[in-house]
Amino acid sequence: MKTHIVKTEKKSGDLKKEDQLAWKIAVLASRAKDSDLPAETVDMVKNRIIDNAAIALAAVNEHAVAVARDKALPSKGTGRATIYGMAQGETFGPGEAAFANAVAVRFRDQDDTYLAAEYSHPDDNISPLLAVAQQMGISGRDLIRGIAVAYEVHVALVGTGDGTGICLHKHKVDHMTHIAAASAAGIGAMLKLPVEQIYHAVNFAVHNAISSRQSRKGDIGAQKEFVPGFSAEISIDAANFAMHDLKGPNPVYEGEDSIIRRFLDGRDDPNAAYKVALAEPGKDKLRNIMMTYPKEHAFEYQGQAIIDMALEMVGKMPKKSGKVDWSQIKGILLITSHHTDHVIGTGANDPQKINPDSPRGTLDHSIMFAIARAMQLGRWDESVYDIKAKEKEELRSAMAKIRTEQDAVWEERYHSTDPKEQSFGGTMMITLASGKIVSASKACANAHPFGRTPWKRPHYVRKLESLTKQLISDMERKRFLKAVDGLEKADAAQLAGLTPRLDLISLETVKTRGIYTAKGEKNALRKKIRR
Repeated sequence: MKTHIVKTEKKSGDLKKEDQLAWKIAVLASRAKDSDLPAETVDMVKNRIIDNAAIALAAVNEHAVAVARDKALPSKGTGRATIYGMAQGETFGPGEAAFANAVAVRFRDQDDTYLAAEYSHPDDNISPLLAVAQQMGISGRDLIRGIAVAYEVHVALVGTGDGTGICLHKHKVDHMTHIAAASAAGIGAMLKLPVEQIYHAVNFAVHNAISSRQSRKGDIGAQKEFVPGFSAEISIDAANFAMHDLKGPNPVYEGEDSIIRRFLDGRDDPNAAYKVALAEPGKDKLRNIMMTYPKEHAFEYQGQAIIDMALEMVGKMPKKSGKVDWSQIKGILLITSHHTDHVIGTGANDPQKINPDSPRGTLDHSIMFAIARAMQLGRWDESVYDIKAKEKEELRSAMAKIRTEQDAVWEERYHSTDPKEQSFGGTMMITLASGKIVSASKACANAHPFGRTPWKRPHYVRKLESLTKQLISDMERKRFLKAVDGLEKADAAQLAGLTPRLDLISLETVKTRGIYTAKGEKNALRKKIRR
């Protein structure tokens, strides 16, 4: 790996193209070869394709996902891309299909994660790459290479230790910026585009992918779920424009009015610099995907180890009728990192995060909900967000008893450059009504590469089976898994099989009417407007 220093120009035009980060990313993408992919990388790409299908299908009939799919329906027959849940013979425009699929994948917040200087869900890159591969008649081997490159770039931008990475959230910029850059690079690698075109695709993508983190604050709404959909559209359009030899804004990272200078550290310090470590073509194997973590639980990643710990604590709690007796619990203190406290803990000072009436998009970013709900039910499964009326007041009281606190040791471990020391957990101290304190600590989620049960292919298959058992038949599931297993040898036509169709239930259609659903109702709409 080679570490590159990224800082802004002193004056416009004084930085050579070859010295720009976007160019260096483009070189990596353009020169990536199948021989650069170790067997473990290829296998993990397949695992994440399985993971995407599992969580997308599980969310396929949620209202927001149905709305995203509704946007794609008018493009039916205009392209070759397929959509999760729909028949493989039904094809759509690549941008529209990628948008619908990316929203479905992100909806449950159960997709993979990587955390360093920035936060990320690197499998957000898969939907746009799959749609473009289907549209352009790309082979399975090329798709694998493109996904591996997208992960490689995404993880590098987020940071790989030793002070590397470009932090966006510190400046309240959403991590869509890094998704778009990685997807553009991955599409370029998959299509075997020249360096110049990938360079401009990255410039276009990064420039158009700046948004604020208000999408993750307060009454979160659907924006958080739609972020990878917007990013998918941006990256596909960026690659398309570059393929027509159009130039994107540059230098997109280092220019006088660039992302670093106007949105990040360079806004306050014109000498600000970042470090990004990139694989060197011909020297380094593409292994960054192996640094990313799967999610066992449908919740923000910082909660994974803490949910596992809360479930383990249930056996140590006083019980009433076989369940945790919350009247015997005085309070719960979670000692943890800055991020867990500040973003999903009481340090966020967000009343929505201690309110069980909040939408799912808020609750899956509330560690108070995660701890209280895991202990209330004694499990974490598909029903945790379906809160029954008789459970709600107990849950509200339980959430109010939970407090988070930052700790220097956990914060240091959070930012550790040693994978064996890096941690996204904490210490839980439960004070009982008797005054007794019961405590435990957990550094890694069970599913993490260094956790109690690090995930291999069988875990991903079980996740698929668990989330889709009432949605798709065993025959369809086996067909899909066979298609993934043989992906290196798959031709373009076979890539349609990577979005399984629902064959046990029907797809929901939206009950509301919008711009896209109004297509077949023009006369009625005109009459309504006239009235």
